[in-house]
Amino acid sequence: MMRRRIKLSLDEVKAFVTAASKCDFDIDVSYNRFIVDAKSIIGVLGLDLTRPLTVSYNGYDPEFEKMMNHLALAC
Repeated sequence: MMRRRIKLSLDEVKAFVTAASKCDFDIDVSYNRFIVDAKSIIGVLGLDLTRPLTVSYNGYDPEFEKMMNHLALAC
């Protein structure tokens, strides 16, 4: 299971959801107790985008990894 922390702006949500939707594995986005499907634009928009989000997934897609690298927070 991969876990990565990202920061999303309102402008980046559509591109993130589009990239996630092309993956054939489940992707969850969470903040505190809230967990939503990364393939749901309504779900992602319902999260607090001012905070760092945790993305959890179990699979590999080169385009999605490129998106994650662009959005990733420094550890």
